[in-house]
Amino acid sequence: MAYRKLKADKIFDGYRFVSDQVLILDGEQVVDLVPHDHADTDVTHYPGLLTPGFINCHCHLELSHMKGKIPEHTGLVDFVYQVVSSRDDSEATILSAISKAEHEMLQNGIVAVGDICNNRSTIEQKSKQRLRYYNFIEASGWLPSVAPTRLEKAKLLIDQFTLSQLQNPDHISIVPHAPYSVSEQLWEFLKPYFENRVVSIHNQETSFEDDFFLSGTGDFQRMYQLMKMDNSHFLPTGLSSLRSYFHHLSHASNILLVHNTFTRPGDVDYIKDQMKKAAHPPSVFFCICANANLYIENALPPVDTLSAAACTMVLGTDSLASNWRLDILSEIRTIRKNFPSIAVEELLQWATLNGAKALQMEDTLGSFEKGKRPGVVLMCEEDLSFLQML
Repeated sequence: MAYRKLKADKIFDGYRFVSDQVLILDGEQVVDLVPHDHADTDVTHYPGLLTPGFINCHCHLELSHMKGKIPEHTGLVDFVYQVVSSRDDSEATILSAISKAEHEMLQNGIVAVGDICNNRSTIEQKSKQRLRYYNFIEASGWLPSVAPTRLEKAKLLIDQFTLSQLQNPDHISIVPHAPYSVSEQLWEFLKPYFENRVVSIHNQETSFEDDFFLSGTGDFQRMYQLMKMDNSHFLPTGLSSLRSYFHHLSHASNILLVHNTFTRPGDVDYIKDQMKKAAHPPSVFFCICANANLYIENALPPVDTLSAAACTMVLGTDSLASNWRLDILSEIRTIRKNFPSIAVEELLQWATLNGAKALQMEDTLGSFEKGKRPGVVLMCEEDLSFLQML
């Protein structure tokens, strides 16, 4: 097979922009990235920008049938309540929506997904292996009494995904849903399953999450009432949400903190301090889902503050219940609109190599390095729009 030789106005290699370079591919595999005058002939030039395929580090593919069902700006409590109470639909509707949502991601240049799983509804589509997935089997249970059954449910789902032989069997882990939905008893059950795995958690997604852990106040009290849950077992920690649970994740290989809409500088400093003290510190990634944060809370994470603090950043879309599209470039456009000081080069690294590292897929994805199969996206640098996969 003849090599494909691709050139564009610019190439982003996963780390930085490079100029006057040619990407050489053998099928989908990167052979080299060389200066133009070393590439001989048969080079195809494309107007635009070449970048590795995008990594969507946070998605709920199983909720794709809920697109448009929950109004924008409901706030987190009412959003969560509506997801829990109205997510049921016919199997045919759910499976069709999952298939369409995956196709949308493919059409938008996404090559891998960190996907939250509460049931087996995505297994059939994932078995087609059109995208690579890290499957996060989500466990929740605020009442201490349900901790044993919630663990068993998660273990059963792990077995179902594993038996389906979905690509790499190591790319699956049991993860906590959120600090406000996991009791101390369930935390203790879950911790042994974090070891050497990627662990994802919804973090500080609303302004009153910290209030709840600091003093037991805030709108989560209303959520437990809506769900008819007895909250009398909970004792406020006097600490922020993140500081109240972060120690439970110490044996993970990677920690993926998702949303971070109201994460404060003090919590970032706390994480950095904990990592300095740890003998074998996990890698911590801050996942930004800007469009979903606007959809639910009409708020954005402190992206510029996190970036300035040298946090390792990645991008996600969340679900079609909380977003109008599954499109990493749309997330980048929203961040650029609201935080114009953050360079496109930095954002593309979040969307490619950082994401691949977060999901432990950097051996094949995320950058134009020899031997990798990262996918090739052609995009327009001026308006940050997707053009095509090459």
